[in-house]
Amino acid sequence: MTDRTERPLADERAGQDAATPFTPDVVEQIARHMNGDHAEDNVLIVRGLGGVEAASAARMSGLDADGMDFEATVRGVAVPVRIPFRQRLTERRQVRGEAVRMYQEACAALGLEPRH
Repeated sequence: MTDRTERPLADERAGQDAATPFTPDVVEQIARHMNGDHAEDNVLIVRGLGGVEAASAARMSGLDADGMDFEATVRGVAVPVRIPFRQRLTERRQVRGEAVRMYQEACAALGLEPRH
């Protein structure tokens, strides 16, 4: 007999990549926030930390426990960019701290004063 207390977690993570603690819905929510509220920050992150200085735009396209993925636009061409987290994340609340760190480090690398 199966213990029903274990099923919801298993059902919730069905189809989820084992490398990430984040469900597809959580990734979508985070991407919507980053792309809607921090579009300019995304560009700075891919320029300063991703080595794509010519990026004219960037959107967060995904994330897992080890890093955040972006799609940068360089001269009209989409370029994938992966920015690793400082440590493996295990909880959603850790993402904000890593995103802030990325933004601050990108500003420092580009010689800019962070706006927030």
